[in-house]
Amino acid sequence: MKKRMLKIAGLFMALSLVSAGAAMTVSAEGETLVYGSGDYTRINPAMDEHGEINILIFNGLTGHDGDNQVVPALAESWEFDEKTNTYTFHMVEDAKWQDGEPVTAEDVKFTIEAIMDPENGSENAPNYEDIQEITVIDDHTIAFKLDAPNVAFLDYMTMAVLPKHLLEGEDMQTSDFFRNPIGTGPYKLESWEEGQAITLTKNEDYFKGEPNIDTIVFKVVPDDNAKALQLKSQELDLALLTPKDAATFVDDDAYTCYDMKTADYRGIMFNFGNEYWQKNRDLIPAVCYGLDRQAIIDAVLLGQGMEAYGPLQRNIYNNEDVEHYDYNPEKAKEVLEAAGCEMGDDGFYYRDGEKVGFVISVSSGDQVRIDMAQIAAQELKEIGMDVTVEIPAQTDWAGQMAFLIGWGSPFDADDHTYKVFGTDKGANYSSYSNEKVDEYLTEARESSDPEVRAEAYDKFQVELANDPAYAFICYIDANYVADSDIHGIDPDTIMGHHGVGIFWNVADWTIEE
Repeated sequence: MKKRMLKIAGLFMALSLVSAGAAMTVSAEGETLVYGSGDYTRINPAMDEHGEINILIFNGLTGHDGDNQVVPALAESWEFDEKTNTYTFHMVEDAKWQDGEPVTAEDVKFTIEAIMDPENGSENAPNYEDIQEITVIDDHTIAFKLDAPNVAFLDYMTMAVLPKHLLEGEDMQTSDFFRNPIGTGPYKLESWEEGQAITLTKNEDYFKGEPNIDTIVFKVVPDDNAKALQLKSQELDLALLTPKDAATFVDDDAYTCYDMKTADYRGIMFNFGNEYWQKNRDLIPAVCYGLDRQAIIDAVLLGQGMEAYGPLQRNIYNNEDVEHYDYNPEKAKEVLEAAGCEMGDDGFYYRDGEKVGFVISVSSGDQVRIDMAQIAAQELKEIGMDVTVEIPAQTDWAGQMAFLIGWGSPFDADDHTYKVFGTDKGANYSSYSNEKVDEYLTEARESSDPEVRAEAYDKFQVELANDPAYAFICYIDANYVADSDIHGIDPDTIMGHHGVGIFWNVADWTIEE
């Protein structure tokens, strides 16, 4: 208990440094968990694909359990009519919005239609593009008729449902609601100090049962190294750390280290909207062969994680027999020379009088990605490509040449493939387009037959390897470190992109007194 009070006192001290008049109030009564979080400009699950905080505030019709399988949430049951491709969901009747209003099927219809509306620009829209008709049967029953089968549809119904009575007529990108969200989840927003912390208090009327921990603070700590320092100083109770920082807590009984597997991969994403790759797309295999992935894993991840060659390596539909692009600097040079590149006196290849090379952009604050990009750039210099790294203040998706990307999903194989590699889909930030890839991904999502899906995903992965959208590097582990007084964290759940997923059962967590 003494350690717990020290941590709460430390949080008060940290927040007292906020500018005058902006200090945040955190109740010292009850149990408080302080999580080291990235910054948020809004909490908008309908428009933005991921955010760790979403699952605490909102619920979907369905949810995911610790094995990443679909389970009931706001819908207690459902059925599927194969003849009409129609899903019918039967909702719980005692769920309420955190302002006391009842949750109804109209809220669900409003949410999905908002995502589908192209005017709103949701990156989640491809998940719902096959919805032909939405029918509200009664207050707690809703049906979705699809124009083609989509076996991943139940996964996509985990989308957070939003309140129609608060958002109807609002701009779904700029509404103030997304700074003051009201959901149905186990926790509700108490306060938000911009750039400092978001404080959540438990929802005592949560339809699945009152959570155990009273208050959860998402303390904004955008720098990876600072998270480790604040854990040591007891300003944080839980944080996702770099492998190097997490290793410093292994022998300290005051902390528990969770080295969790993920479906989260890293790679170099090429911007095919950039003129350079329109001219030099055939050089991408040389980049793939020029990466010593194991060296990057050893240096940056301390040996944790695994080498990557495709987007489905932690999925049942992974095809191990595709081209892995194992490290082969001589093969990389052969690709360059076969494309007409000639070595210059400076040690770099030239093509049509222009030096072969590009710039990898990396988000600031993510030290793991920065380190990976810098090592990759050095490895590519060694094969004769002039590759450099930049860390812009903001990501320019349209203007950059390449980006150290992170993607991945532990759910259905359709997730993070169809909308990422499909032509003009909402999360296709590389502007990648391949007709065969589009065909195979569509075929896979429209069949519930595992054999049909397996064949389609096999062909997709072969084509993606033949015409790479990314130079895959590795799958990473999620290195969470927690105060040892926290109980209930599931160490076996496969995490998603950004290590998201640890809070899936947060309502059941406890803090030892």
